[in-house]
Amino acid sequence: MRYSGKIRVSVMMAAVICASIVARGDAGAADKITFVTDFGYNGRHAYYFVALEKGYYARQNLDVQIVRGQGSADAVKQVAAGTAQIGFADTAAVILGRGNDQIPVKLVAIVYAKPPHAIYVLKESGIAKPKDLEGKKVADTAFSAVPKLFEAYAKAANIDASKVTWLVAAADTLPGMLTTGRADGIGQFTVGEPLLAKSAAPKQVLALAYADVGLDLYGNGVIASDGLIKSNPDLVRRFVTATMQGLADAIADPNQAGAIMNKHHREVDADVAAAETKIVGTLTGQPLGVLDPARVKKAIEIVGGAYTLKSAVAPEDIYAPGFVVN
Repeated sequence: MRYSGKIRVSVMMAAVICASIVARGDAGAADKITFVTDFGYNGRHAYYFVALEKGYYARQNLDVQIVRGQGSADAVKQVAAGTAQIGFADTAAVILGRGNDQIPVKLVAIVYAKPPHAIYVLKESGIAKPKDLEGKKVADTAFSAVPKLFEAYAKAANIDASKVTWLVAAADTLPGMLTTGRADGIGQFTVGEPLLAKSAAPKQVLALAYADVGLDLYGNGVIASDGLIKSNPDLVRRFVTATMQGLADAIADPNQAGAIMNKHHREVDADVAAAETKIVGTLTGQPLGVLDPARVKKAIEIVGGAYTLKSAVAPEDIYAPGFVVN
């Protein structure tokens, strides 16, 4: 079959346009990221879903799947193994992982610039200060950062850690163990207080916060493996940028953040999520996400003073600068 000049040109142009569209589609395919939380899905994680809901990850050409973790130590291991590319974990867990097992994971942004660790008791229990924990039983999950950092807390509070018995329990059983007296206290981050208070009502809870005895160290932050940081720093930077946008929005409007969290996970009460997000806002530093090398060093000293690390850990071993865009 013979084509006229005009038809031949049109066919060629159509072919070029189609090829261009296909090429753009391949080049513009979003990078897939599996992100693992420190533990479960809670209101304190709302800002990640704000970033997802508002398209901040999409604008950074990221296709993010948020999966539930089983504790900071678990998140560190998952990121190191590549099960998740990026995660959320406690600074102490990163230090211990590096110092004892050479787990190649670093912090790339900090969210809890102030420590959220605490032991919660009932006000009616008579436990009002750290010394009152001696001779008592405290429960928490196997991978929680609260018991992992307890030696440092005990040292700062001048109590005998050996006189406190730690029980390992499933997360969903902890509130019940506290209210029924099966445990005198439970490990919990202060961001979880709204949900715990609701579960314990009409009984009232009291926090023995690690920060109250002078433990000034970083809490949770965004982590990535050494391999990903080296091979694809732009991917990490884009994730951090979108997350910090979601965090800023959530702090500015906790009620909206709570509603978004509830939309994505109906089991999370919107009001509780909003209340947890408000507490997250009290833990962040300025500028959002930025780590201070001096405070990283101090965190290593605190953790190293409470635990014997098999290998020395330097600040550059546990955090990578330059991933937060101000």
